[in-house]
Amino acid sequence: MRILALIPARGGSKRLPGKNIRSLGGKPLINWTIEVARGIPEICEILVSTDDAVIASIAKEAGAAVPWLRPIELATDEATSVDVALHALDWFEAEKGAVDGLLLLQPTSPFRRRETVQRGIQLFEEFGHRPVLGVSHNQSHLMLLLKQQGDYVVPFLENNGCGSQSQGLPQTFVANGSFYLIAPEELRRGHSFLGQHTVPLVIDSPREALDIDTKYDYVISKILVSEELL
Repeated sequence: MRILALIPARGGSKRLPGKNIRSLGGKPLINWTIEVARGIPEICEILVSTDDAVIASIAKEAGAAVPWLRPIELATDEATSVDVALHALDWFEAEKGAVDGLLLLQPTSPFRRRETVQRGIQLFEEFGHRPVLGVSHNQSHLMLLLKQQGDYVVPFLENNGCGSQSQGLPQTFVANGSFYLIAPEELRRGHSFLGQHTVPLVIDSPREALDIDTKYDYVISKILVSEELL
């Protein structure tokens, strides 16, 4: 099985400037993701898509392939992860042959474990190349959510679970951003990483599921690394 691992790393970030190469545990943030993907037999290439020359240089030094800088139209706030993934996938398959799956690994999830990536790849194979999505248990259950209506709050859902014990509610999940694996033809057809039959890769560890998007997230990540080293 041939899987292309893609790490999207845009240079611009409004909420946390320079986040993809900020230092964490003595190395740039993006290095964590490159290192966890290295040496996994099914991964035929680790490709970084970036519009930033500094990120490109750091990624190459860490062992990733950066064959080009991302086109300007894919470096805006409006460009989606799917657009970026399809651009990289089309280039790679034209240059180096077809792959069975595209694995999107965001650099803002530094604590995902190699074992988790391998478990996701195994699920992809076991379920006949159905999409696999990294998810965590939703801490705010959908059936307990409220919405504002005028000056008041009312249940978000008509058939809500307010007043019920949370243990009795059906399990719900949220995508945590750490793992997306999909067959190329399904990504091209549906233009989404969420297919009709998506297999959950459940990640119970809050540390592993952390997605660094704000300064608060970054501070938390530094605390976790410091505690790990004690």
